[in-house]
Amino acid sequence: MPDKTMCQNRIIEWYDEYNLPLFKYILKMIKDAGQAEDLTQETFIKAYQYILNDKEITYPKTFLYRTAHNLTIDFIRKKVPIQMVTEFFTRQEDPATSVESIVEIKESSVELYQALSTLKPTYRSVIILRKIDEFSVKETAQILSWSESKVKSTLSRGMKALEKEMSKGGDIFGE
Repeated sequence: MPDKTMCQNRIIEWYDEYNLPLFKYILKMIKDAGQAEDLTQETFIKAYQYILNDKEITYPKTFLYRTAHNLTIDFIRKKVPIQMVTEFFTRQEDPATSVESIVEIKESSVELYQALSTLKPTYRSVIILRKIDEFSVKETAQILSWSESKVKSTLSRGMKALEKEMSKGGDIFGE
């Protein structure tokens, strides 16, 4: 039985380092801040229970993302329909940036995330991990428990589906 204090300290370190990125990842998947907080906390609870059972975590980042991914997919399967939140990124803009460019960035972000939310969860998760969170193919494969070739092919199909979704939507702001 491992030392509880040592396990708690390890989880606290991981929490400090990965809490916000995991929360953002989950939020991008489910668009519900309160539920994303709950799933983020549950991710760390699962990790704590895992190491408390004397199991070693060699790569905490990929372990935590895989755990968060699995919890999120379970949540998505249970919750239908997914509620849409139009703005969920907190972005600090350069004060010198023009108001027009801020509006354009926010509009294109909303359009992108609306299109992403219509994709099936496998496409959504691989696109978020590879293109938004910038994980490598290998890290993404570990997080999703897929082969690297599945990551590549699913990403390719997902990007085509996303492109199709964005082009069929036209101008969602009526300009």
